[in-house]
Amino acid sequence: MDWRSLPPLSALRAFAAFAEAGNVVDAGVALGVSHAAISQQLRTLETHLDVALLDRTGRALRLTAAGDQLANALRAGFAAMIQAAQEATGARDARALQISATPTFAASWLMPRLPRFRALHPDIDLMLNPTPQIVTLSADGIDVAIRYGAGPFAGLEAEPLLQSPMVVVAAPSLVGDAPITSPEDLRAFPWLEEFGTTESSNWLRRQGVGGGIAKGLMQVPGNLLLDGARDGQGIAVTIRAFVEPDLQAGRLKLLFTEDRPDAGYHIVTRSGVPRQALRDFLRWLRRERDADGGADAARA
Repeated sequence: MDWRSLPPLSALRAFAAFAEAGNVVDAGVALGVSHAAISQQLRTLETHLDVALLDRTGRALRLTAAGDQLANALRAGFAAMIQAAQEATGARDARALQISATPTFAASWLMPRLPRFRALHPDIDLMLNPTPQIVTLSADGIDVAIRYGAGPFAGLEAEPLLQSPMVVVAAPSLVGDAPITSPEDLRAFPWLEEFGTTESSNWLRRQGVGGGIAKGLMQVPGNLLLDGARDGQGIAVTIRAFVEPDLQAGRLKLLFTEDRPDAGYHIVTRSGVPRQALRDFLRWLRRERDADGGADAARA
């Protein structure tokens, strides 16, 4: 290995932090230094390599093609270094298991089941991050994500957890006996949507409905979405598995079903050997899936 060709590690570290954070201020916070120090390290790295890593022509710094290539390599390299250091010191297994899932999935599927995991593994600390945003999995951050889609997920390992179609539902008290024969008919009603998503407008657009929602849209936290739908506060787009009991009991009315055969929730992890806490959690997730009848048990 040609160690003399390696740029200063402090400059590489600052550049990697900038690439991850997107600006010098947040990069400085992440490393515990001033934003001026980050800026200086970025210039030191460009001078050392004699390559423009940052585009400074706009109001905000952006990575050039060369900068993006270097950032990707550093992201993988530093992640591996952090993981190795944590394994060597035992910190990797000591930290809480971090799980990312949408608020609706967390409230409707995961949280009611977690007491069973806690009973089996009371020594494992959990940190649940309910967010509609797609988060980055890392050696020192999110260990596993539950994501909805058809897959595959680039650069990650995924396996089906729950296959269930997307449906449009509403309380009978809201829609009554109104003739609903096409998605266009739904524009006349209020809608509910999980905060931070665009599921409702996306669904209408896929059905060819233009012009938006006539009666207004209210965004709410995911754990309140179905409660609002049951109360008749709006039409909701959700996953059938989450509302099957409501449909059977008549609390909600099925208006439309979107046929996307490959869509469903997936268990998403980074490649490589998982730490023990993650192995235990993945094993438990698979048992829960199998107990429900498999990944496609909720399809209808």
